Amino acid sequence: MEPQMNETLSGLELRSTVTGDGQLRLELIEATIDRPGPDEIVVKVEATPLNPSDLALLLGPADIETLEVGGTDDRPTLKAAIPAWAMGAMKPRLDQSMPVGNEGSGTVVRAGSEVAGLLGKRVGMVGGGMYAQYRKIKARDVIVLPDDSSAADGASMFVNPLTALGFVETMKAEGHTAIVHLAAASNLGQMLNRICLKDGIPLVNIVRSEAQVTLLRDQGANHVLDSTAPDYEAALAGAIEETGATIAFDPISGGRQAAQILSAMERSAAKNLTAHSRYGSSVFKQVYIYGVLDPSPTVLDRWVGFSWGVGGWLLNNFLQKAGLETVMRLRQRVVDELRTTFASQYTATISLADALKPEYVRAYQRKATGEKYLIDPSL
Repeated sequence: MEPQMNETLSGLELRSTVTGDGQLRLELIEATIDRPGPDEIVVKVEATPLNPSDLALLLGPADIETLEVGGTDDRPTLKAAIPAWAMGAMKPRLDQSMPVGNEGSGTVVRAGSEVAGLLGKRVGMVGGGMYAQYRKIKARDVIVLPDDSSAADGASMFVNPLTALGFVETMKAEGHTAIVHLAAASNLGQMLNRICLKDGIPLVNIVRSEAQVTLLRDQGANHVLDSTAPDYEAALAGAIEETGATIAFDPISGGRQAAQILSAMERSAAKNLTAHSRYGSSVFKQVYIYGVLDPSPTVLDRWVGFSWGVGGWLLNNFLQKAGLETVMRLRQRVVDELRTTFASQYTATISLADALKPEYVRAYQRKATGEKYLIDPSL
């Protein structure tokens, strides 16, 4: 039964705390929701995904092998040790109980005077603190879902869709014409493949198994390479030469894959040189790192000429630079293609209490390609 407008509203909320003595503590607290302001709403959260970007706040650098279970079945707690070498980076958040969850969706149960028309609507939303039964939020930070869309359809309509669209916008703004993408069998990678097929953009998809090659080829991908195959570097060079790709997006970070891509791009560009140059091709080649699936060092070879760059790419930074008109255009495309281009698949739907069970923590902490978990706080 939904709460009445004049009742005090409260619900469970997942919190993550790093303590000064080197412990990660996860718990469910009872949070009271204040009445919304004139331009605010309160949403009953019905679906919120566990994205890799959420895990940095949820788990931080904690050693998952040290998990300790406490609390009750309904209100479990977890503790884990944080290595001493990682505590310096944790200083800004020490002993702060922090809400978690970048995005989600649900039904509006309270609305301020200026946005009363949203009451009863199902919305997607972004802004943190989504691993909770209720979320008060500015109305500007939500999108009303189409009538035929479920909460699960709208749960992941911000981070991955806008990231994939942001890659394409970045490609165009910087004068490139084709993209290379690593870990391309992920939910995000599958979205990017569908965008590029729909928009006629050449895309080189790099994955880590033959099964993932089959997955993307069955979805119409033209170039899918298995980085574990013995002929990978030759196949990479061929795909880059065929597509003319000069920009790549890398969520892995660690290892030599960025260097391999830059080298293949340089070899392709050098074939068009009409005279020898000790500095290599003047064609600019760019790799953007947007994740840290592999925390080992990024290794770069120097045999890639002198016209290249490696940098970081973050969705929030892109959106700030893109401007309101571009952001609204991209958000509208997500709504229009929510159940096609931007559909997400989930391994399982779990409750807030389940999210603190060690077996689930170990599963989503792996960040394995093709495994994505959805939290339904109402369970």
